[in-house]
Amino acid sequence: MIYFHMTWLIIHLTLHIITPIVLARFAFPDRWIRLSCIMVLTMVVDLDHFLANPVFDPLRCSIGFHPLHSYPAITAYLLMLAIPQLRFVAIGLLVHMGLDGLECIRLALSCNG
Repeated sequence: MIYFHMTWLIIHLTLHIITPIVLARFAFPDRWIRLSCIMVLTMVVDLDHFLANPVFDPLRCSIGFHPLHSYPAITAYLLMLAIPQLRFVAIGLLVHMGLDGLECIRLALSCNG
């Protein structure tokens, strides 16, 4: 069972790196390197996991649990889209939340199925 969770963890973390790069490459081809770096760096949002006990739980949904993964925080990330200087940070954070949300759905389906 631990191998199953580790495999999904590796896939999940890989998506957090690859998705912003692919998004930047295709949506912003003239400045994709800089923008993909900005969006990948938004992974620092996961520092809020260190506030949890245990720090890592493969069966825990991050959305709504960790402070920077809360609904008010996600609302703030949406509002950041309106500020041009913060737009790509916001996109990176929202992509991150979307991937974490997909992980929550996967967890819910695996528990119910």
